[in-house]
Amino acid sequence: MPHKVSLSRLKLTDFRNYAAAALALDGRHAVLTGDNGAGKTNLMEAVSLLSPGRGLRRAAYGDITRVGAAGGFSIFAALDGMEGDVEIGTGIETGEETTARRLRINGTTAKTADELTDHLRLLWLTPAMDGLFTGASSDRRRFLDRLVLSLDPAHGRRASDFERAMRSRNKLLDEGRFDPSWLAGIEEQMASLGIAMALARQEMLGLLTRLIEETRETSPFPSASLQLSGFMDGQFSRPSVDLEDDYAQMLAESRYRDAGAGRTLEGPHRADLIVHHREKAMEAERCSTGEQKALLVGLVLAHARLVGNLTGHAPILLLDEIAAHLDEGRRAALFDLIDGLGGQAFMTGTDRAMFSALGDRAQFFTVADGRVFE
Repeated sequence: MPHKVSLSRLKLTDFRNYAAAALALDGRHAVLTGDNGAGKTNLMEAVSLLSPGRGLRRAAYGDITRVGAAGGFSIFAALDGMEGDVEIGTGIETGEETTARRLRINGTTAKTADELTDHLRLLWLTPAMDGLFTGASSDRRRFLDRLVLSLDPAHGRRASDFERAMRSRNKLLDEGRFDPSWLAGIEEQMASLGIAMALARQEMLGLLTRLIEETRETSPFPSASLQLSGFMDGQFSRPSVDLEDDYAQMLAESRYRDAGAGRTLEGPHRADLIVHHREKAMEAERCSTGEQKALLVGLVLAHARLVGNLTGHAPILLLDEIAAHLDEGRRAALFDLIDGLGGQAFMTGTDRAMFSALGDRAQFFTVADGRVFE
């Protein structure tokens, strides 16, 4: 069983609809119930900001601060982490030239948010993700990259560096500055980063596919088959140096085409995650809404198991409205599966009765009007 990473305290100040809030957690799962709009998802969002990035809503930091607050927001968490007990504080201060968040770990300012992955891994599933299989390919790439990031913290840096290099190339092409040596240098950088990104995605899909295959007979959810499409399809068994050379050549040959299009038309930023319902041999986008939800839940929980297996530490799960639209039997099976992962999960819902199958495996909190009480 993976080591259990769990929050013991969570404090918020001027965060969304909370002037101040504090939760004392005992390591069990945390169930947050209350009316729609009470602030349940806001609490989950606060926990999600204990990971690199902008959290489960991807909101601008300036928009998170409570309306009417004199300063910025702050989040404090104490947890039994991957390297032992740790205290994490993050937030922003208003009146500064930028709204980049500050981060302190055990009282010391962190150099980058990537340091958070030394202490916990966070995965989430929200109602906003229900349209993943029918929505834009960019949503599926973002979803996949978060899966990769939970096992390979350097993936986020590679992706941001690739985007920066690509913007530089696009700008040069847009301005008609076709300097061969300048463009070649940028394209070599894009090739190195882009192929590393694509290989990391392929490796993740391979690991996840094997785990899904191993557990499909015992899972209460349908199993997904996964593949990437749209960038150098079928070529990733070749040496990475050859792939980099080919992609750099592809970029060099497409300069005038890309200039005309106003963007780079080939690369990992154009790939798409293709998901099939394995048992029905059907594309996920053609499945019913209920089948798509079940596929997504099964995929996220399989990935959580993979993270626990490979890191030795179970991730913290944030599962917003996870029990909605599930019958009693499937809810019970879901809770058993979540509990069997060996980690701590935060779950929300409007009706406490939907979580009765958890019994004493969870702490129950009521959320109302910007207040939280057990």
